Amino acid sequence: MDTLYRKKALFIDRDGVIVIEDQIDSYEKIIYMPHVFEALREIRKLSDYEFVMVSNQDGVGTPSFPFESFSGPAERIFSTLEGEGIVFDDVNIDYSLPSDSCPGRKPGTAMLSSYMDGSYDLSQSFMIGDRLTDMMLAKNLGARGIWYTDSDEPVPEDLLDTVALKADSWLAIASFLTLGGVKEHRKASVDRKTNETDISLSVDIDGTGRGHIHTGIGFFDHMLDQLVKHSRFDIEGSVAGDTYVDEHHTVEDMALALGSAVLSALGDKRGIERYGFEIVMMDDTAATVALDFSGRDELIYDVEFTMDYVGSFPTELIRHFFRSFSSAAKCNIYISAVRNGNSHHTAEAIFKAFARAMRRAVRRIPGDDTVASTKGVL
Repeated sequence: MDTLYRKKALFIDRDGVIVIEDQIDSYEKIIYMPHVFEALREIRKLSDYEFVMVSNQDGVGTPSFPFESFSGPAERIFSTLEGEGIVFDDVNIDYSLPSDSCPGRKPGTAMLSSYMDGSYDLSQSFMIGDRLTDMMLAKNLGARGIWYTDSDEPVPEDLLDTVALKADSWLAIASFLTLGGVKEHRKASVDRKTNETDISLSVDIDGTGRGHIHTGIGFFDHMLDQLVKHSRFDIEGSVAGDTYVDEHHTVEDMALALGSAVLSALGDKRGIERYGFEIVMMDDTAATVALDFSGRDELIYDVEFTMDYVGSFPTELIRHFFRSFSSAAKCNIYISAVRNGNSHHTAEAIFKAFARAMRRAVRRIPGDDTVASTKGVL
């Protein structure tokens, strides 16, 4: 065995990942996930992973799922993938039922024993799946997991070291895996100390939405938690501010620090979407946010709150937060919200929409290493 080079594999689930989650026992049920062809072609072209399908197909060969009902659609899926330039190097399918406790059924590894003989670098291999059992399989293999889901469910504690990416888009997965292998996470840290505040902040914009920013202002912390969760940035930070004066300096300086960290993490902005847009409803209100990492700062703010305070937090400081972030991150931000909504709901919808717009704007475009500007610089 050549110990200097070990192969890498992408273990890929089928239902819920390549095609929609269903018992696919007829051709009409074959519906492909968005961008799956584009993404898999890019991964095949720009990486050296072998493609290995790993799928549980419950009860194939039983009266409830006759083999002939499974085989025709399965062959159609493979022939369509091949026609799109996507060929699997190996296919492993377990036909057992959960009650059979078969060792080959995910998250068991019995089907994949040949990949565990040392010829594969499993630490640099990935399992792509839509279920936590897929992530458990990755852990059992000694590989890493890419959890393909749009769920807000957090990664369980025992899988935090296994799940390398939680993504709701094949484009995001392709971006993560291509252009020289797994890209380094875009990270930045900011320490900012003035006579009014002392801030320490770290940001990983390729995270999974973990972390917390402690400012000592309850409602503001709650809004920042929304930002972390829905941007899927990993952010840790704290502020010691002069809140005995009022909240103004803490809110302003946190926005400046966060904007500076995001700008630094983006680097030269090559390959990013640049623009982000989101609408978020929350009960009796809705917020719209558009964002452009243009290299220029501007805030258009069309929001009226029904109350001057949420708890003890002045709602006027929400505008000031985004004005300050725009200045430091050098981005254009447009924010509007439905009038007469509950003020807490309005603020929360704004922060959620802003977070999701940022997530879209910083997303890497698979195979693209250019700057999204005719000027060539942002």
